[in-house]
Amino acid sequence: MTDSSTTSVPPRAARTREATDRKIAQATLDILISDGIGAMTIEEVSRRSGVAKTTIYRRYRNTDDLLRHLQIEAVSLPEFGHLEATREGLRILLERVAASFNDEIGLKAVGVVLSTSNQAVHGLARQIIDPAQQRFAQFIARGVEAGAFRTDVDAHFLFGTTLGSMLAAKALAPDTAADWPERMTALLWPALARA
Repeated sequence: MTDSSTTSVPPRAARTREATDRKIAQATLDILISDGIGAMTIEEVSRRSGVAKTTIYRRYRNTDDLLRHLQIEAVSLPEFGHLEATREGLRILLERVAASFNDEIGLKAVGVVLSTSNQAVHGLARQIIDPAQQRFAQFIARGVEAGAFRTDVDAHFLFGTTLGSMLAAKALAPDTAADWPERMTALLWPALARA
């Protein structure tokens, strides 16, 4: 039997606040994805989230303040430390990165936030992209260290190219996006592998 005073269930008010914050964040992202930054207003966030404007204004002064403080739950990338620096390891890495973006926020959202000059929106993109980029770079570094990959590989450029390819595949050929990891692996492997 457990003592109910030691369980870590947050108080009701905290749970309600978290739920409200999630609704605001999701509505904000939905607006950015579907209509762009120009459509972002507190009124529209209120309408889409079902959260009263007064509640939103108690948390944020205006839409710029909302965007600056918006936190996206971290993309849940699995660890890739166990993947070997092989062609199959690369394919699995690309498959899992693509799945993470599709499951969490979606590549369309990444494309939208990267295509605006608003710095707060770019900050949102960094919350999504940076963890994936770090894991990708660690995989490349392990491959270089093991002698499987060329030493002149630019992991940062390669990740950007990969991200762009994911965006393009999703936008231009959504029906064939499922085979993107294999096709991208076939393209990248000759550039990565040591001869």
